[in-house]
Amino acid sequence: MKFTDLLWAEALPIFEKIKQHPFNQELKEGTLPLEKFKFYIYQDSLYLADFARALAVAGTKAGNSHELLDFLQFAQNAILVERALHLGYFKEYVIDYQSGKAPGCFAYTNYLMATSAFESYEVTVAALLPCFWIYKQVGDYIYANQATPNPYQNWINAYAGEDFAHSVQKALDICDQLAENASEVTRAKMIEAYITASRLEYVFWDSAYRLEEWKV
Repeated sequence: MKFTDLLWAEALPIFEKIKQHPFNQELKEGTLPLEKFKFYIYQDSLYLADFARALAVAGTKAGNSHELLDFLQFAQNAILVERALHLGYFKEYVIDYQSGKAPGCFAYTNYLMATSAFESYEVTVAALLPCFWIYKQVGDYIYANQATPNPYQNWINAYAGEDFAHSVQKALDICDQLAENASEVTRAKMIEAYITASRLEYVFWDSAYRLEEWKV
């Protein structure tokens, strides 16, 4: 069994809850209120900026130039997606929020930034993996089961596309290779990091669905 197969099995209950969350179910049916989608897109743009930073930091810890280039490419792609959100969805839906990160986004981005700064390369890669893998799985699920026509078709196509699938497979391969040479202690920390980031994926979608605000 590949290490990533073990990760998937460990966090499968979390993924199932993400898949069944009202945000993704309503997105699949095309009935998600526009206000919630706009909130999500704004928070996603803030998330991607910090995700790109964490990816770049991870690259500096890589043991070879190939993986360094891979993570720098991942970071560049995240920045390009963030720009595309502004050029596309922000204009299409007239998104002009100034509220900053909601608690869910704040928790997730700070976890990834802290992990990339203070943990090992192996643990950092495991923490960054859910944003690749879970998004791909959710995108594929929604694409295969969506109601058509769907007002959110462009988003669905982006995460179910082949370009994204190629990046996901690269991230999976790197994680598996790192785990092969890691100690049991490091592998345990990788599992913990993957599960924590998976939980924060759920928190992020739930935050958008609830239009989460700071209480104080």
